[in-house]
Amino acid sequence: MTTPAAPATASAVPMALIRALEERSFNAWPARQNVLHRGWVFRISGGYTKRANSVNAVVPGAPFDGVREAAAALYARHGLPTVFRISPLAPAEADQELAEAGYRHFDPSLVLHRPLAAGALPPPSSGVIVTATPPDAWLSGFAAANGVAPHHRALHRSMLDAIAHPTAYALLHADGLAVGFGLAVLERGAVGLYDLAVAPEHRGSGRGQALVQALLHWAAQAGATSAYLQVRQQNAAALRLYDNLGFKPAYGYHYRVPA
Repeated sequence: MTTPAAPATASAVPMALIRALEERSFNAWPARQNVLHRGWVFRISGGYTKRANSVNAVVPGAPFDGVREAAAALYARHGLPTVFRISPLAPAEADQELAEAGYRHFDPSLVLHRPLAAGALPPPSSGVIVTATPPDAWLSGFAAANGVAPHHRALHRSMLDAIAHPTAYALLHADGLAVGFGLAVLERGAVGLYDLAVAPEHRGSGRGQALVQALLHWAAQAGATSAYLQVRQQNAAALRLYDNLGFKPAYGYHYRVPA
Protein backbone atom coordinates (compact mmCIF):
# COMPACT_ATOMS: atom_id res chain seq x y z
CA MET A 1 0.00 0.00 0.00
CA THR A 2 1.08 3.58 -0.58
CA THR A 3 2.16 5.78 2.29
CA PRO A 4 -0.08 8.81 2.84
CA ALA A 5 1.47 12.15 1.95
CA ALA A 6 2.72 14.42 4.68
CA PRO A 7 0.21 16.97 5.96
CA ALA A 8 0.01 20.16 3.94
CA THR A 9 1.15 23.22 5.82
CA ALA A 10 -1.28 26.04 6.44
CA SER A 11 0.77 28.34 4.18
CA ALA A 12 0.51 25.85 1.30
CA VAL A 13 -3.30 25.85 1.36
CA PRO A 14 -5.32 29.00 0.58
CA MET A 15 -6.86 30.39 3.76
CA ALA A 16 -10.12 30.80 1.83
CA LEU A 17 -10.28 27.02 1.30
CA ILE A 18 -9.54 26.33 4.97
CA ARG A 19 -12.25 28.74 6.07
CA ALA A 20 -14.76 27.25 3.60
CA LEU A 21 -14.08 23.71 4.82
CA GLU A 22 -14.30 24.78 8.46
CA GLU A 23 -17.64 26.48 7.83
CA ARG A 24 -18.99 23.41 6.07
CA SER A 25 -17.87 21.13 8.87
CA PHE A 26 -19.64 23.29 11.48
CA ASN A 27 -22.84 23.14 9.41
CA ALA A 28 -22.53 19.42 8.67
CA TRP A 29 -22.06 18.52 12.33
CA PRO A 30 -24.31 21.09 14.05
CA ALA A 31 -23.94 21.83 17.72
CA ARG A 32 -27.08 22.17 19.79
CA GLN A 33 -25.98 25.65 20.83
CA ASN A 34 -23.51 28.11 19.30
CA VAL A 35 -22.20 31.19 21.11
CA LEU A 36 -20.26 33.65 18.95
CA HIS A 37 -17.48 35.58 20.67
CA ARG A 38 -15.15 37.98 18.81
CA GLY A 39 -14.39 35.72 15.86
CA TRP A 40 -14.69 32.48 17.84
CA VAL A 41 -17.60 30.10 18.33
CA PHE A 42 -18.27 28.16 21.53
CA ARG A 43 -20.10 24.97 20.50
CA ILE A 44 -22.18 23.16 23.13
CA SER A 45 -23.88 19.78 22.65
CA GLY A 46 -24.25 18.03 25.96
CA GLY A 47 -20.78 16.50 25.81
CA TYR A 48 -21.32 14.29 22.72
CA THR A 49 -18.16 14.50 20.56
CA LYS A 50 -15.30 16.96 21.01
CA ARG A 51 -16.05 18.69 17.70
CA ALA A 52 -19.55 19.69 18.84
CA ASN A 53 -18.36 20.73 22.32
CA SER A 54 -15.32 22.85 21.61
CA VAL A 55 -14.10 26.39 21.04
CA ASN A 56 -13.21 27.13 17.41
CA ALA A 57 -11.85 30.12 15.51
CA VAL A 58 -14.19 31.15 12.70
CA VAL A 59 -12.29 34.23 11.50
CA PRO A 60 -8.63 33.91 10.48
CA GLY A 61 -6.37 35.34 13.15
CA ALA A 62 -9.23 36.27 15.50
CA PRO A 63 -7.85 37.89 18.69
CA PHE A 64 -7.53 35.53 21.63
CA ASP A 65 -7.31 37.93 24.54
CA GLY A 66 -10.06 37.10 27.01
CA VAL A 67 -11.38 34.16 24.98
CA ARG A 68 -9.98 31.47 27.29
CA GLU A 69 -11.57 33.03 30.36
CA ALA A 70 -14.92 33.60 28.65
CA ALA A 71 -15.01 30.04 27.34
CA ALA A 72 -14.08 28.54 30.70
CA ALA A 73 -16.91 30.42 32.40
CA LEU A 74 -19.49 29.39 29.79
CA TYR A 75 -18.55 25.71 29.67
CA ALA A 76 -18.45 25.54 33.47
CA ARG A 77 -22.01 26.89 33.50
CA HIS A 78 -23.02 23.94 31.29
CA GLY A 79 -21.04 21.38 33.29
CA LEU A 80 -18.58 20.70 30.48
CA PRO A 81 -14.79 20.84 30.19
CA THR A 82 -13.35 23.73 28.19
CA VAL A 83 -12.00 22.09 25.03
CA PHE A 84 -10.31 24.11 22.28
CA ARG A 85 -10.01 22.92 18.69
CA ILE A 86 -7.00 24.66 17.13
CA SER A 87 -7.16 24.94 13.33
CA PRO A 88 -5.08 27.16 11.02
CA LEU A 89 -7.73 29.87 11.53
CA ALA A 90 -6.56 30.28 15.14
CA PRO A 91 -3.64 32.62 15.80
CA ALA A 92 -0.39 31.10 17.07
CA GLU A 93 -0.69 32.94 20.37
CA ALA A 94 -3.88 31.01 21.17
CA ASP A 95 -2.09 27.67 21.15
CA GLN A 96 0.83 29.13 23.09
CA GLU A 97 -1.40 30.66 25.76
CA LEU A 98 -3.33 27.42 26.20
CA ALA A 99 -0.12 25.41 26.52
CA GLU A 100 1.21 27.81 29.15
CA ALA A 101 -2.11 27.56 31.02
CA GLY A 102 -1.71 23.78 31.23
CA TYR A 103 -4.03 22.71 28.42
CA ARG A 104 -2.79 19.42 26.97
CA HIS A 105 -2.18 18.87 23.24
CA PHE A 106 -4.59 16.11 22.20
CA ASP A 107 -5.86 14.15 19.20
CA PRO A 108 -4.00 15.68 16.23
CA SER A 109 -6.11 15.20 13.12
CA LEU A 110 -6.15 15.91 9.40
CA VAL A 111 -8.71 17.33 7.00
CA LEU A 112 -8.40 15.43 3.73
CA HIS A 113 -9.70 16.72 0.39
CA ARG A 114 -10.15 15.42 -3.18
CA PRO A 115 -11.84 16.52 -6.41
CA LEU A 116 -14.88 14.69 -7.75
CA ALA A 117 -15.93 14.04 -11.33
CA ALA A 118 -19.35 12.51 -11.98
CA GLY A 119 -18.20 10.11 -14.67
CA ALA A 120 -15.07 8.89 -12.89
CA LEU A 121 -16.64 7.11 -9.92
CA PRO A 122 -17.71 3.46 -9.90
CA PRO A 123 -21.35 2.67 -9.08
CA PRO A 124 -21.97 1.69 -5.45
CA SER A 125 -21.75 -1.92 -4.34
CA SER A 126 -25.03 -3.80 -4.40
CA GLY A 127 -24.65 -4.35 -0.67
CA VAL A 128 -24.86 -0.62 0.13
CA ILE A 129 -28.19 1.19 0.44
CA VAL A 130 -28.16 5.01 0.37
CA THR A 131 -31.13 6.93 1.80
CA ALA A 132 -31.87 10.59 2.53
CA THR A 133 -32.75 9.91 6.17
CA PRO A 134 -31.31 7.36 8.60
CA PRO A 135 -33.31 4.14 8.95
CA ASP A 136 -33.55 2.56 12.39
CA ALA A 137 -30.98 -0.07 11.41
CA TRP A 138 -28.50 2.70 10.60
CA LEU A 139 -29.04 4.47 13.93
CA SER A 140 -28.81 1.38 16.12
CA GLY A 141 -26.01 -0.19 14.10
CA PHE A 142 -23.86 2.93 14.08
CA ALA A 143 -24.33 3.37 17.83
CA ALA A 144 -23.16 -0.20 18.42
CA ALA A 145 -20.24 -0.08 15.94
CA ASN A 146 -18.97 3.29 17.16
CA GLY A 147 -19.60 2.77 20.86
CA VAL A 148 -22.15 5.57 21.31
CA ALA A 149 -23.22 5.49 24.96
CA PRO A 150 -26.94 4.84 25.52
CA HIS A 151 -27.45 8.25 27.16
CA HIS A 152 -25.99 9.97 24.06
CA ARG A 153 -28.04 8.17 21.41
CA ALA A 154 -31.04 10.50 21.51
CA LEU A 155 -28.66 13.46 21.38
CA HIS A 156 -26.88 11.97 18.37
CA ARG A 157 -30.24 11.57 16.59
CA SER A 158 -31.22 15.17 17.37
CA MET A 159 -27.93 16.43 15.90
CA LEU A 160 -28.52 14.42 12.73
CA ASP A 161 -32.04 15.84 12.47
CA ALA A 162 -30.62 19.36 12.79
CA ILE A 163 -28.45 19.11 9.65
CA ALA A 164 -29.88 21.72 7.28
CA HIS A 165 -28.19 20.66 4.03
CA PRO A 166 -28.87 17.57 1.85
CA THR A 167 -27.77 14.32 3.48
CA ALA A 168 -27.16 10.72 2.44
CA TYR A 169 -26.92 7.77 4.82
CA ALA A 170 -25.07 4.69 3.59
CA LEU A 171 -25.98 1.34 5.14
CA LEU A 172 -23.93 -1.72 4.18
CA HIS A 173 -25.23 -5.25 4.70
CA ALA A 174 -23.24 -8.48 4.88
CA ASP A 175 -24.73 -11.89 5.56
CA GLY A 176 -28.07 -10.25 6.19
CA LEU A 177 -26.68 -7.95 8.91
CA ALA A 178 -26.09 -4.19 8.92
CA VAL A 179 -22.32 -3.87 9.35
CA GLY A 180 -21.27 -0.54 7.78
CA PHE A 181 -22.47 3.02 8.23
CA GLY A 182 -21.67 6.42 6.78
CA LEU A 183 -23.07 9.94 6.40
CA ALA A 184 -22.54 12.50 3.63
CA VAL A 185 -23.53 16.17 3.81
CA LEU A 186 -23.55 18.30 0.65
CA GLU A 187 -23.01 22.05 0.77
CA ARG A 188 -21.79 24.52 -1.86
CA GLY A 189 -20.52 21.84 -4.23
CA ALA A 190 -18.49 19.97 -1.60
CA VAL A 191 -19.50 16.82 0.23
CA GLY A 192 -18.31 16.03 3.73
CA LEU A 193 -18.12 12.45 4.99
CA TYR A 194 -18.99 11.78 8.62
CA ASP A 195 -19.98 8.96 10.97
CA LEU A 196 -18.03 6.37 8.98
CA ALA A 197 -18.01 3.15 10.98
CA VAL A 198 -17.78 -0.59 10.37
CA ALA A 199 -18.69 -3.24 12.93
CA PRO A 200 -15.43 -4.45 14.57
CA GLU A 201 -15.68 -8.02 13.31
CA HIS A 202 -16.00 -6.80 9.69
CA ARG A 203 -13.13 -4.33 9.61
CA GLY A 204 -10.24 -4.82 7.22
CA SER A 205 -12.40 -6.50 4.57
CA GLY A 206 -13.09 -3.60 2.20
CA ARG A 207 -16.34 -2.52 3.86
CA GLY A 208 -15.07 0.99 4.54
CA GLN A 209 -14.05 1.48 0.91
CA ALA A 210 -17.50 0.37 -0.28
CA LEU A 211 -19.15 2.90 2.05
CA VAL A 212 -16.98 5.80 0.93
CA GLN A 213 -17.40 4.96 -2.76
CA ALA A 214 -21.18 4.79 -2.39
CA LEU A 215 -21.33 8.19 -0.69
CA LEU A 216 -18.97 9.78 -3.23
CA HIS A 217 -21.08 8.37 -6.07
CA TRP A 218 -24.21 9.88 -4.51
CA ALA A 219 -22.47 13.23 -4.09
CA ALA A 220 -21.15 13.36 -7.65
CA GLN A 221 -24.62 12.54 -8.98
CA ALA A 222 -25.97 15.40 -6.82
CA GLY A 223 -23.50 17.87 -8.32
CA ALA A 224 -20.57 17.83 -5.88
CA THR A 225 -17.18 18.70 -7.36
CA SER A 226 -15.06 17.95 -4.29
CA ALA A 227 -15.11 15.90 -1.10
CA TYR A 228 -13.54 16.25 2.32
CA LEU A 229 -13.35 14.34 5.60
CA GLN A 230 -11.59 14.46 8.96
CA VAL A 231 -9.41 11.69 10.38
CA ARG A 232 -7.12 11.22 13.36
CA GLN A 233 -3.42 11.24 12.47
CA GLN A 234 -2.80 8.03 14.39
CA ASN A 235 -5.42 6.08 12.41
CA ALA A 236 -2.96 4.57 9.93
CA ALA A 237 -5.46 2.12 8.41
CA ALA A 238 -7.96 4.88 7.64
CA LEU A 239 -5.24 7.12 6.21
CA ARG A 240 -4.16 4.34 3.83
CA LEU A 241 -7.76 3.77 2.76
CA TYR A 242 -8.43 7.44 2.07
CA ASP A 243 -5.11 7.89 0.29
CA ASN A 244 -5.98 4.98 -2.01
CA LEU A 245 -9.33 6.67 -2.68
CA GLY A 246 -7.65 9.89 -3.81
CA PHE A 247 -7.87 12.00 -0.64
CA LYS A 248 -4.89 14.23 0.16
CA PRO A 249 -4.14 16.33 3.27
CA ALA A 250 -5.41 19.90 3.15
CA TYR A 251 -4.52 20.97 6.69
CA GLY A 252 -4.29 19.72 10.24
CA TYR A 253 -5.81 20.62 13.58
CA HIS A 254 -5.57 19.47 17.18
CA TYR A 255 -7.36 19.88 20.47
CA ARG A 256 -6.24 21.51 23.69
CA VAL A 257 -7.92 19.93 26.70
CA PRO A 258 -7.71 20.79 30.41
CA ALA A 259 -5.00 18.89 32.23
